[in-house]
Amino acid sequence: MNAGSLLPFLLIAVLAIPLFLGARKQKRAMQQQQALQSSLSVGDRVMTTSGLYGTVSDTSDDASITVEIAPGVETEWLRQAVREKVGDDVVDEVEDDEDDDAADDTVEETVESTKSDKSDEPAVLAESTNEVAEPAEQGKKTR
Repeated sequence: MNAGSLLPFLLIAVLAIPLFLGARKQKRAMQQQQALQSSLSVGDRVMTTSGLYGTVSDTSDDASITVEIAPGVETEWLRQAVREKVGDDVVDEVEDDEDDDAADDTVEETVESTKSDKSDEPAVLAESTNEVAEPAEQGKKTR
């Protein structure tokens, strides 16, 4: 056999193998997603495909679930809208943000108290030196 007769078979193999492997990977990911959606139970923390975090509060329907996104606020979602189960670390991040807000309030109070102590000196804030151009009127030509 010569190399010219093997070339078409090699080209087909080079193109077919990645397509086959990609299809297998996609099928496996779809099966994992379906297993996740069918295994949802009350109390699971989930993230939807739109990025909304909540806790599953009702799974009585086969096609949809009820997710509590805030205390007393429940919304109904299709099971396919759930992207993943999340752990308690997301709740910790929210609590950390609240702690940061409390720390920011403390800093603001400190800054305000130092300003009131120095009532003789005017408070100087950084002023913007950028100028904004007036909006152009639509439909008029400038020449």
